[in-house]
Amino acid sequence: MKRTFILVPLLALLMIGLLTSPLLAAAKKKDPLANWKTKFDYSKAEYTYILSNISHPVIQGVAVGYNIRDSLWKKSNGRIYVDYRPLAQLGGEKDVISKLKIGAVQGMLASSVASANISDKLGIVNLPYVVDTFDKLDQFRKDPALWGPFSNSAQAAGLMVPDITGYGQYGWATTTPVRTLADAKAVNFRIAQAPVNTDIYKAWDNKFTVLPWPDVPQALQTGVINGLDHTAIVCNITKKFTIAKYFTEVNYAQGLFLHLVNKRWFNKLPQDLQKIFIEVIEEESAKTRVLTRKQHVDQIAKAKEAGVEFFQLSAADKATLIAKAAPVYSKWGKKIDASYLAKVRSTLAD
Repeated sequence: MKRTFILVPLLALLMIGLLTSPLLAAAKKKDPLANWKTKFDYSKAEYTYILSNISHPVIQGVAVGYNIRDSLWKKSNGRIYVDYRPLAQLGGEKDVISKLKIGAVQGMLASSVASANISDKLGIVNLPYVVDTFDKLDQFRKDPALWGPFSNSAQAAGLMVPDITGYGQYGWATTTPVRTLADAKAVNFRIAQAPVNTDIYKAWDNKFTVLPWPDVPQALQTGVINGLDHTAIVCNITKKFTIAKYFTEVNYAQGLFLHLVNKRWFNKLPQDLQKIFIEVIEEESAKTRVLTRKQHVDQIAKAKEAGVEFFQLSAADKATLIAKAAPVYSKWGKKIDASYLAKVRSTLAD
């Protein structure tokens, strides 16, 4: 009897421990979006704008969604609530683009590489050494002759492009130093799932592998790839530099997020809210482009402090990349509109 009286309480304690330990572990697990929680009651908003993105708001070009949420709530006097869903909460970019077109999602901060699947003209920002610097991006955005055709090109898909933000300049994060184009021949680069990127790497005659972003960490760790085509901001923030400890500042394109809006949803807004909606997106996007420049510099500095080595290609190597890309300019010029591509390149020429 004594043994029974002792065992029963012990078993009870054991069961309580088994039941509560997962709950305690879950409680200890930090919410990655805790710093961006809504601080107002949006339950009585007249309109809800569901906005998607695949990345983390620690990147300034992603955090803009929350800034738009708060500013739009204030300026609309609580009439529009932006239900922002970063970190691929609504699925991958291809899936969300499909939802956006039918109106199941009303907005999306889509990567420039994915956006080319909506309209060929949107692919112009992915072409090498066209909109490749922060200054060129600002000039491209401010010039109606350049920005107008670009922003209107998604209309056929029922979408608007009111503005654009970014995540830095594209280069090569590698596990071995790449100081020259000759060094790059020994690297197998991961590139995004976009036809323009495939065409670029074929023209450059570089070895590459097309991989979804979630597969990159394991591919780097196992040596399936030993190079990554991405920006220094993303590589440092997402810890890719813990494996790939070298970065070549190729700076051939800007990593961009295009703000896509379902046109049918937008047209249902009252005219005063339409005006406020566009103004807020433009204001916050402009602020974010400034913050992204600073983040680019800051993340490179942090990476260097952590021991990552940075290299720049010579002017001759850059000229070689531009010359080798001639077939890409020709092929995509036909898709984009050759005269428009020529105008953009000549206006933004160094």
